[in-house]
Amino acid sequence: MSDAPAKSQFELEIRRLEKRLDELMLAMKHLKEENRALRSRQDSLNTERSQLLQKNEQVRTRVEAMIGRLKAMEHGT
Repeated sequence: MSDAPAKSQFELEIRRLEKRLDELMLAMKHLKEENRALRSRQDSLNTERSQLLQKNEQVRTRVEAMIGRLKAMEHGT
């Protein structure tokens, strides 16, 4: 009968470990989802950044062209 308390303690420890394992698996699932969402957001921001850089370059080119035309008009009059 002295074996029963040890067995009961062992079963309690197993249940505690199972519960902890379930908690860790749930945390891992949440972290994977968060990581997926963050990667998606990063991709979106990189695309947006690329588009903004392209627009910035277009605007810079147009402004430089306008400045050139203004200088030509200034020298032409």
